[in-house]
Amino acid sequence: MYFTANGREGKEDPYYLHLYRINFDGSGMRLLNSGDFDHAVDMNDEAKYVVDNFSRVNTIPKSVLLDNNGNKVMDLETADLSLLMATGYKFPEPFKVKADDGITDIYGVMYKPFDFDAKKKYPIIEYVYPGPQTEAVNKSFSRSMDRTDRLAQFGYVVITVGNRGGNPARSKWYHTFGYGNLRDYGLADKKAAVEQLADRYSFIDATRVGITGHSGGGFMSTAAMLVYPDFFKAAVSNAGNHDNSIYNRWWSEKHHGVKEIVSAKGDTTFQYSIDKNPDLAKNLKGHLLVMTGDVDNNVHPANTIRLANALMKAGKRFEFVIMPGQRHGFGSFTEYGFWKLADHFNKYLIGDFSHADEVDILEMDREVEMNGKQ
Repeated sequence: MYFTANGREGKEDPYYLHLYRINFDGSGMRLLNSGDFDHAVDMNDEAKYVVDNFSRVNTIPKSVLLDNNGNKVMDLETADLSLLMATGYKFPEPFKVKADDGITDIYGVMYKPFDFDAKKKYPIIEYVYPGPQTEAVNKSFSRSMDRTDRLAQFGYVVITVGNRGGNPARSKWYHTFGYGNLRDYGLADKKAAVEQLADRYSFIDATRVGITGHSGGGFMSTAAMLVYPDFFKAAVSNAGNHDNSIYNRWWSEKHHGVKEIVSAKGDTTFQYSIDKNPDLAKNLKGHLLVMTGDVDNNVHPANTIRLANALMKAGKRFEFVIMPGQRHGFGSFTEYGFWKLADHFNKYLIGDFSHADEVDILEMDREVEMNGKQ
């Protein structure tokens, strides 16, 4: 039998996937594609050959052909990144820090400006997604992401990092860490990661910390501003499920858990209640921007409206943007959303709002439309 698995090879990022073979009686397990990389494999129908594509976030992707014993038959391809490098592109950097418990290793990726100067001080922004079904941390080389590579070019250190409870690929304990505490469970690890990196690197300014995310990341980034209002200074929260009493039950029940209640008559009901961001609205100190599509059919826009209602009742200043006609991913307004995000952080973490005058969003949209027709 052939299967992929992670976490078995020592001294590697435990998320890196590898291909193994094993006899049906459980004997003879063998690693077929060694190498300290994240591996994506495709085996032919006869199970005789395997195409192995492998890379890390900071390596050039390569592919080889293996036989079913893991012997290399031939090199297939090495990606040509010369044109990318000619633009000034620099690889991001993987890192490892401790969770807030001081024991658990958590893994992340750091994105820097391509003109990075170690003698300068940079604000730091976390791009977050809390899980618990995945973590928004790249393991292999991929195209630039708007909220990491691209955002860093304004003059930020941008990081993505895991948190306890964020991924089922580590262990059952790790995966279910947030059971019963689905709002706050990952926040301490996000804060601890920034603190450790600031202690490790003099170019990180821990007094200017931003946080952003989409969907569950929108929920998490706002929660971070409200739970640690003196640490996180600015946030952009997109399409967040701020009030999970009106979000999908399957996600809430599965990952947060339910409480069984038996009445005096013997009737059984099940209840769950996830802590809500609106309950902490009074804690807001920093600069928060929330965005939602008005026809979001995944996270209903009422999640953001309820948060806005609570913030207004608490007398808090914040920014609220509705994307008309847009669903969960913001669709054709994605580019507009990025520049709103960038403007917000530039204003409150750098104090530079000049880019708002330099960028003609209408002209960019027109160029996208023309390229689409081609």
